[in-house]
Amino acid sequence: MADLNLLVPEDEIEKQKEYMARIATFGGGKYKINTYGCQMNEHDSEVLAGMLEQMGYNATSDDEEADVILYNTCCVRDNAERRAAGNIGILAGLKKRKPGVIIGVCGCMMQEQGAAENLLKLRPYVNLIFGTHNLHKFPELFYTALQGKKVKVIEQNDQGCIPEGLPIARKNPITGYLTIMYGCNNFCSYCIVPYVRGRERSRSIASIVKEAEEMAKTGISEIMLLGQNVNSFGLGSEESFPKLLHELDGVVPRLRFMTSHPKDLSDALIEEMAVSKTVCPQFHLPVQSGSDRILSEMNRRYDREHYLNRVAMLRQAIPNVGLTTDIIAGFPGETEQDFEDTLSLVKEVRYDGAFTFIYSPRVGTGAAAMENQVPEEVKHERLSRLIALQDEITKEQLSGQVGSVQEVLIEGLSKRQNDAVYGRTGRGMTVNCKGKEEWIGHILPVSITDAGSNTLRGEIITKE
Repeated sequence: MADLNLLVPEDEIEKQKEYMARIATFGGGKYKINTYGCQMNEHDSEVLAGMLEQMGYNATSDDEEADVILYNTCCVRDNAERRAAGNIGILAGLKKRKPGVIIGVCGCMMQEQGAAENLLKLRPYVNLIFGTHNLHKFPELFYTALQGKKVKVIEQNDQGCIPEGLPIARKNPITGYLTIMYGCNNFCSYCIVPYVRGRERSRSIASIVKEAEEMAKTGISEIMLLGQNVNSFGLGSEESFPKLLHELDGVVPRLRFMTSHPKDLSDALIEEMAVSKTVCPQFHLPVQSGSDRILSEMNRRYDREHYLNRVAMLRQAIPNVGLTTDIIAGFPGETEQDFEDTLSLVKEVRYDGAFTFIYSPRVGTGAAAMENQVPEEVKHERLSRLIALQDEITKEQLSGQVGSVQEVLIEGLSKRQNDAVYGRTGRGMTVNCKGKEEWIGHILPVSITDAGSNTLRGEIITKE
């Protein structure tokens, strides 16, 4: 069960709800949230949106209309950090034209040592700064900012907390995120997450099942369970990730999860997936590198043989499982042979898709201080080769679905055709087909007729 010492006290949540009610009497306004990074950040933004809507604010996509603009930042990779910083800078002109607009910056980037202070020096017009550990206090912090006071609240402790009972404005009525745990204990040498998200802390199975049941009542058909390392859910307690999946079986038609760490992928989890009625046959299993030497330098705590063994076990238990992964090109000291080892692993595993990245140093991590940093041009060249290989494999994996009948959750109307819809197979592949709006939210059999470079095309099988 959840560590009761890390749960945000109920009276603290009630206090924040009081602030929400107080702010709602001010007349409300419009808000815009800009989100960078992973699904955890996207879900955090849904919580922020939920609180803002409780305070009488409505969403807008226009900066000029907004009375409050929030930037929920990411610092896992340099590109996301630079994009956020640049876009915050653009708001200087808006602040001059509209001095009353509240500009807030939150998320992982603000948890970095000294980041909040540096931001205020560069962007003194920012009204509100808070970190990942203080998200549940947003109503109180926002109230203070509305009084004309500049607010900066960052807790640098490495524990964090577990907030429960906050309102959530979910973006999608068909699929939804559900956070089951926070933080990470792994300290991979390239990764800043343990420093900005804190140590692993899990919610209780009971609280997760309750939230899932509430989501089901609203019509959500698919839940994505979120955590930095879902495989270690319940660590140090009698609860575990396989037990959680067992308890959630049947609550909604479909369950997915991410992210998993290969060193913690247990036989029990594979067995539970194989018998579950609702867990989709899809597994995101970040490998990061195919070189044992680089994996050791990354502090991943598994080797190539272990990883391939886990892949073989998954495919033996779930023959149609779709595998995706994360891969870093250009980690410090990576030789051409190390990179070739990565390419050979990709060829052997044959992923449905891969999230590929150029290594970017994160201040405070072990890898940032390593010698033999790979030149930028070499990183880019290797990434291009990796993407080309994976693109080829993805096309082949998609082509292998042609002629089959797949159960597809219809998620929305096509943006390109008026009489078409799109959805995903259990394996996570996107399918476009002719369809009706009333079919959205239903899982329907689809005959796969064609494959593109990233998506499938098909025909919905009806009883008509």
